[in-house]
Amino acid sequence: MNSLSSLADIYKCVVDNCVKVYDISGPARELWLDPLEPVKMEGNKITLATNVEFKRETLNNLYLPYIEEQFKVILGVPMKVEIVVDSEIGSPKQPISEIINAEPVNKEMDIIDRKITYTFDNFIVGPSNNLAFAAAKAVSQKQHEKYNPLFIYGDSGLGKTHLLSAIQHEMQKNYPGINIIYIPAETFTNEFLHSISANNVEVFDEKYRSADALLIDDIQFIAGKEQTEEKFFHIFNELYNQNKVIVLTSDRPAKEIKSISDRLRTRFSSGLIADVKPPEYETRLAIIQRKAELLHFNISEDVIDYIATKLKSNIRQIEGVVTKLNALYMVSQVKPTIAVAQNVIKDIVTDHQPIPVTVDKIISEVGKIYNIEPEDMRSQRRTANISQARKVAIYVIQDVTGLPYEAIGNEFNGRDHSTVVYAIKSVKEEMEKDSSFRSVVEDIIKNIKANQ
Repeated sequence: MNSLSSLADIYKCVVDNCVKVYDISGPARELWLDPLEPVKMEGNKITLATNVEFKRETLNNLYLPYIEEQFKVILGVPMKVEIVVDSEIGSPKQPISEIINAEPVNKEMDIIDRKITYTFDNFIVGPSNNLAFAAAKAVSQKQHEKYNPLFIYGDSGLGKTHLLSAIQHEMQKNYPGINIIYIPAETFTNEFLHSISANNVEVFDEKYRSADALLIDDIQFIAGKEQTEEKFFHIFNELYNQNKVIVLTSDRPAKEIKSISDRLRTRFSSGLIADVKPPEYETRLAIIQRKAELLHFNISEDVIDYIATKLKSNIRQIEGVVTKLNALYMVSQVKPTIAVAQNVIKDIVTDHQPIPVTVDKIISEVGKIYNIEPEDMRSQRRTANISQARKVAIYVIQDVTGLPYEAIGNEFNGRDHSTVVYAIKSVKEEMEKDSSFRSVVEDIIKNIKANQ
């Protein structure tokens, strides 16, 4: 059994995850990842050391995003990783156990505890989510006739993804061999577009129409994408007519996804609609206690009360604080006091604030809706459809990122300040005159912000 008793153990787990998740070959692991040595963890920053400069460049270019992502998976909070060269440390590295002064906290702490499976057993039920929980459990037991489709909505971080994962886990356990497809709507869209470009839409159709259960996260993402909506409509109908399980989640009720087609909105609303709300104080206490139990971590009642009082609207943040407190104790022997919790909450809340969205992502999202390649939007081409998509992209970039007009113009092949102003003004005027167009633009902005 692997014990996560030091930063070295955590990094080994990170490497193992990288190999599995990103399909990194054995030789690549041995050359690039295994030789890296953990040096220290300070707050949300981790330092790793390599022995030569050229390796650092390759690691930063190819592997750093993977490493940071898996540190986040294991520790529960975003981590900034810096890769240094041995000579920059200033003195010979101490053994990792001396650097972090860590003794094993709990010899039964296993790697699996750091990536807990989402099940119904570890979902904390309260008045804010009891309907969604009961419906999800019934669906997992194939008692879905009166709930089909089940549409669960609520803000980010309140447990929608947990419930989808729990349904998948329960059905796989109770019905071996069942064909369950659990996928984010963004991935569904990308798969469909790829099937078109690869000329194998039939394979795509067969995959989804053969599902016994279709679980789609963030279904609002398909809003405004006409081809994707059309395809999903037919898949939905076929599965529904065969009485297959359909569960969808969204950040808002179906009736408020304005730019989605009426026929899809009607179907999304035809079954059971259940919302999940921010947890009440008692539920927040139970969430903290349960998370600490799963980590074999003791937190005093006053610290639990402090966390539950300060964090009220996001379960992911609440669990992230407990995970970070545990990591600090495990790695650096910092005991979970109110003062420590205060600092961790400050870090967690900051880490979960929306980060600036890349212009590339916005242009790509607008391009998918208008079926325009990003390169065409950035080009000098002025056909009507390209110009319209370009103006919408400029408007969304300014709305979401707040970039100066000159900077936005530079993203579109050096267009000048007046061109950007004109594009933004044109979109505003059209939004005022055309409610359907306004809904499309507003949904683009919502989807971009929801997927930061």
